[in-house]
Amino acid sequence: MALQLYFAPGACSFVPHTLLEISGAAFEPTMVKLHKGEQNEAAYKAINPRGQVPVLVDEGQVITQIVAIVLYLDQKFPAAGFLPTEAVARAKAIETLAWMNNTVHPTFTHIFMPHKYTDQAAVQAELKTYNTGLYRDLLAQLQTLVAAAQAAGQGWLSGAHFGPLDAYTLTLTRWGTLAGIDPLNYPDLWSFVQQVAAEPAVARVIERERLQLNLFKPA
Repeated sequence: MALQLYFAPGACSFVPHTLLEISGAAFEPTMVKLHKGEQNEAAYKAINPRGQVPVLVDEGQVITQIVAIVLYLDQKFPAAGFLPTEAVARAKAIETLAWMNNTVHPTFTHIFMPHKYTDQAAVQAELKTYNTGLYRDLLAQLQTLVAAAQAAGQGWLSGAHFGPLDAYTLTLTRWGTLAGIDPLNYPDLWSFVQQVAAEPAVARVIERERLQLNLFKPA
């Protein structure tokens, strides 16, 4: 099969996973079990020496990093309209995608994997607490993006077509529930996530990855 996606359930690889499913193209979804350390095995490191997901392989060409993969899929499947074609709208969509990837995503990493930044238990605890506060504010910013899109009469965050911003918003909101943040505190955002999850292609990916959207547990 020409197209192969290496993904981990619930990771940011959910974004290209949904785009491929929506495209209707034949592809091979290959699960990488991060909790078992498969990303560090020699076979996987031979594909991506950085040991990260997602990885897209197309006709033997390996593409890593979510922004690069999204831009590649947008060009490969232009009829899907994953990103706008008008210059300013396209730039603004990529701007938001980059912010999700370089700001919201690493903030969660500081909560979920503080050991990547320090080996001191007390500092790890401080990182989790501090960044959880930051993440609450970032979810509020996501909710503002949803409200702005809806006020503009857009069906999705970057326009009339489902795209990477919508899939990433679901992922980032779901991560918030893992961080102990109640999604019901962001009603517009949570309602939008339900809309995303209800898309048939997205629902198939959720089933394949065996995801539960809301993992929040009250203290």
